[in-house]
Amino acid sequence: MRVGVTGANGLLGGDAVALLAGKHEVLAVGRGSCRLPPGRFVYADGDLGDGHSVEEALRDFRAEAVLHAGAMTDVDGCERDPEQAWRVNVGGSEQVARACRALGARLVAISTDYVFDGEAGPYDEEAVPNPRGTYARTKRAGEEAALILAPDCAVARVAVVYSGRLGARSSFATQVVEKLSRGEPVRAFADQFVSPTLAANGAEMTTELLLETSHRGVIHTAGGTVLDRVDFARRVARRFGLQGEIVPVRTADMKLPAPRPLRAGLKVDRAARLLRSKPLPIDEALDRFFREWQGRRAA
Repeated sequence: MRVGVTGANGLLGGDAVALLAGKHEVLAVGRGSCRLPPGRFVYADGDLGDGHSVEEALRDFRAEAVLHAGAMTDVDGCERDPEQAWRVNVGGSEQVARACRALGARLVAISTDYVFDGEAGPYDEEAVPNPRGTYARTKRAGEEAALILAPDCAVARVAVVYSGRLGARSSFATQVVEKLSRGEPVRAFADQFVSPTLAANGAEMTTELLLETSHRGVIHTAGGTVLDRVDFARRVARRFGLQGEIVPVRTADMKLPAPRPLRAGLKVDRAARLLRSKPLPIDEALDRFFREWQGRRAA
């Protein structure tokens, strides 16, 4: 099958390319030069914010299925540049969905727990979104663009994605490892409850959703444990055998440009029922994260 993956230079997108390459014909679409290890895929430089290049790449490739993992994910950056956030997160989803509609291709679009306000989580798929802030609102609008424009579409929500693979960009989990390894303190939000998602597990669930199911609509494909960021940081430290100071802080005290949902987290019962690849409990996910990290150091 010809499978397109947007956001190929990102965390979940990169793991999805690695998972699919060699099993399918894969078009990896990312912005700028390819940052993936060599593999059996074709790479295309495409800008989700330009209105045409990603759509053209998918059409030229004649994609039969698309995992849309690309987005502007810098939450505070979206708040500072709302026009760019709209172009990428909404216009980019429109590009991908238009291509899928024209090609008759199946689409799975990756979204986020930020579509909820964080007042009453964890949330299931029937909960009514109430996004706050530019990132959250553009991601929610991107969900609707995908669902409206692509007839065969599922939206898969994840949260706090992290990866230990070689070449993966920085995340909260990798920052915990790096800072504690250098003897630096780690600040973590004690009042933010999240569903940390190992990128490899998210890729397994969403590619299975894309290629092996006909599910349409929203599904949560996050990690299987809801916990606050302090607990998450402490579990990362414990799994890596690291000592050091993890400093609990309140979100409001940081005076960040963009609002964050506090009591968030995603219920993943639907994914656990539907998919062979299950949402991983946090300790099992951290075991895999540790092995990925060890593999990166050995490379």
